[in-house]
Amino acid sequence: GPRVGTLLLVHGFGQNRYAWHLPGRSLVNFLAGAGWDVFNLDMRGHGRSRALGSRPCGELDAYIHRDVPAALDVALGRSGHRRAFLVGHSLGGLVGYAAAPTLGSHLAGLVTIGAPYAFGRGNRVLLEAARALLFATSFAERSTGVPMRVFQSWFQRQRALWDLPGIPFPVRAWHPRSFEPVILEEYLRLSFDRATLGELAHTVASGTVGRFTSTDGSIDYARVWEAADLPSLVIAGTRDLLAPVASVRPAYDRSRARDRTYHEVPLGHADLLLGREAPSLTWPLLASWLARRASRCTEGDGSGGGR
Repeated sequence: GPRVGTLLLVHGFGQNRYAWHLPGRSLVNFLAGAGWDVFNLDMRGHGRSRALGSRPCGELDAYIHRDVPAALDVALGRSGHRRAFLVGHSLGGLVGYAAAPTLGSHLAGLVTIGAPYAFGRGNRVLLEAARALLFATSFAERSTGVPMRVFQSWFQRQRALWDLPGIPFPVRAWHPRSFEPVILEEYLRLSFDRATLGELAHTVASGTVGRFTSTDGSIDYARVWEAADLPSLVIAGTRDLLAPVASVRPAYDRSRARDRTYHEVPLGHADLLLGREAPSLTWPLLASWLARRASRCTEGDGSGGGR
């Protein structure tokens, strides 16, 4: 039958398309089964994009002004819909806030999941680490790689330790015991990817500097987002130590959009997407919000096809 609309998924920092889609659990498959054309983006320098020769950026501006608009154009060309929804996790949501207001009539709405609009707020350790990082990166080349493979290997070897609920780690990529062992192994093996110091510095600056702007400061992304009248769904995890509620909610509170929705679920950062409880908590929120607005993808074309 006819597809209900188009979705473009944008992954988080140091991740790739597998953040949404593992062999054992797939939000992509769930959304496709609900009738959506789902385009799962590997951003520049990540996953399949890296295999084709691209390199990660030293800032987020290229993702915002070139990559997301280009990917959206391709997705709409392939699906035949007039508009699409942009769905971003973590850094992907931050990119979404900056890119969405510039996409005009091609965008039906924005969904962000665990996206730290004011990075580090709600986690003092994370905020102080962000401030130290910004100072350190002021002396480093922004294109310098972050050793994500080292972190990946360490998490894989020590995942049983990180999965113990009694150890008070101030920062965790997932809430303890939120993944089945086989799914956690898949997540750690497949979803970790490359990143740069510049990407990381640009991401954390939203909390330490106080505003989310372009690298050169000429564009106030926060001001543009907050003034946009765009349907939006903001989802935060109450157990998320990388994007605490206090860092996520300001994107909703400061928005002046007439159609905006906010939800909190008792999950951590990675398990918001693919943890054992995500199919009963996060996924239904996303699916029902999208379903109520699906007609926006075909409004104005008369036939549901073409652009």
